[in-house]
Amino acid sequence: MTAYDSGMSTIDGSDDRLYFRQLLSGYSFAADDQTARQMANFVYLIGDRSTGECAVIDPAYSVQDIVDVAAADGMRITHALATHYHPDHVGGSFMHMDIEGIAQLLEIQSVVVHANRHEVPWISRSTGVTDSHIVAHDGGDVLSIGGVDITMVHTPGHTPGSQCFHVNGCLLSGDTLFLDGCGRTDLPGSDPAQMFESLQTLDSMDSSTLVFPGHRYSPPAYESLEELRQHNFVLKPKTKEQWLAVFAS
Repeated sequence: MTAYDSGMSTIDGSDDRLYFRQLLSGYSFAADDQTARQMANFVYLIGDRSTGECAVIDPAYSVQDIVDVAAADGMRITHALATHYHPDHVGGSFMHMDIEGIAQLLEIQSVVVHANRHEVPWISRSTGVTDSHIVAHDGGDVLSIGGVDITMVHTPGHTPGSQCFHVNGCLLSGDTLFLDGCGRTDLPGSDPAQMFESLQTLDSMDSSTLVFPGHRYSPPAYESLEELRQHNFVLKPKTKEQWLAVFAS
């Protein structure tokens, strides 16, 4: 496992079919893009080695690079999953710059785009991809890539339709939960009270759950939930009133 690309073919060694890659923007791909490097987004590839199909989580910046990484592993991207609508995760206009994302991925090859139903209109406005290209999901829905199941966890707060993905004991937490801190709640569509509830949902998961965030804002690329609880200040308040007193002021 390297500092910027886990390159893991399995997560716990119990399922040789599981294909899992963690890619860091500006390093593992889009190496010449200074914005990608500064934003430090993680992109994930998850699939079934036996079928050669995989999903990409939050494709942005150099989409062709991401496709090439999968192809070099003998995998083909057939699905794109969005944690939320922000351009550094799905593409669109950001700080007077155009970031590649799902629109460019659809130009390269045919994929099915998946998002929480509350996020679909936001993604459409952000990327220009019409609703007809996006499958709307509810929390608890499961997407099967061959024999690999990805469970969608609706976690509003950062945005109305923010979602995380649970697969094989791992949580891909997007911008809902970082290893240190959580996503901002002062942006369009944000809601501090909903964020507290979403964090409680994630905090209730098994302590052994490995948390893979949407950005590399701290030295580790991932941590167990048990480790994260020891130092992540956003999980310390145990009532909504306590949390709002600190994070909604």
